[in-house]
Amino acid sequence: MEELFLSDSEYRLMDIIWANAPLESGKLVKLAEEKLSWKKSTTYTILRKLITKGMALNEDTVVKVIVERDRVQRFESSRVVKRNFGGSLPSFITAFLGDKTLSGSEADELIELIDSYRDDK
Repeated sequence: MEELFLSDSEYRLMDIIWANAPLESGKLVKLAEEKLSWKKSTTYTILRKLITKGMALNEDTVVKVIVERDRVQRFESSRVVKRNFGGSLPSFITAFLGDKTLSGSEADELIELIDSYRDDK
């Protein structure tokens, strides 16, 4: 699987970019200051890292998304399941639910989702 790992700081800035792209880099600086209390230099440092990783593009002072949020989320979810649960999705779900309960509609929705991914259809 393609390496799409983002540090917490990179993910936080990408979150703003995903929600607002395309946007001028000056606007990104203002949003990062408002939402993250970051200085201009911090925003540009993290943006450079994202550009180097191929996650975003800053072209003519306009920041654009290269890698969509859902691809990063799929990568990160898979990474957590592999690293923390030995690749076992049932173990992950058990740990995630803990002592919580599901409503009937939530359980039905999960069953439908699981059925849609069965390989023995």
